[in-house]
Amino acid sequence: MAVKPHKAMRKPRADSVRNRERLLAAAADVFRTGGAEASLEAVARRAGVGIGTLYRHFPTRDALFEAVYRREVEQLSELAEALALADDPVVALREWLRAGIRLVATKRGALKALALAVDSSSDVYAFSQANLTRAAGLLLQRAMAAKRIRDDVTADDLLHVLIGISLMGKETGSEEKVSRLVDIFVDGLLE
Repeated sequence: MAVKPHKAMRKPRADSVRNRERLLAAAADVFRTGGAEASLEAVARRAGVGIGTLYRHFPTRDALFEAVYRREVEQLSELAEALALADDPVVALREWLRAGIRLVATKRGALKALALAVDSSSDVYAFSQANLTRAAGLLLQRAMAAKRIRDDVTADDLLHVLIGISLMGKETGSEEKVSRLVDIFVDGLLE
């Protein structure tokens, strides 16, 4: 029996990459407002693609939840890197925490995906833990080096507080209340 050579991996077509990105952005919006039971047809409609295109990229609802979550963790990590260059490290930390609230708010609508993110045996957990710990640590170290916040707080502490505060605001429109709690928390860290 002859062994077939591996086919070279083709680069995805530009329209396919655009459709995937539009689907991820639309899904984040739809899940944030409609929750876990939000219609996948609504996601496809908001992205301006057909349902078949959605299923070609994401064969299951869980695959879509996970992809949205991973994308938002990556964006939150990239934001930390950008904010690390800001003039005021405390303002940067506050802004990053508020962005984290939006991430948790999106996942609150997708509890199954959020469960994957906190299951320490999942790949999603390992991915998010590594990225978010690094991002939080970067901002914390900068604020500590500037002697602006106390030096006994860890990145894990920060992430636990972020998740805890975010989960407190379960009703729609609670982001403002939760942001206020972030301010109180950060004020408590100030030197």
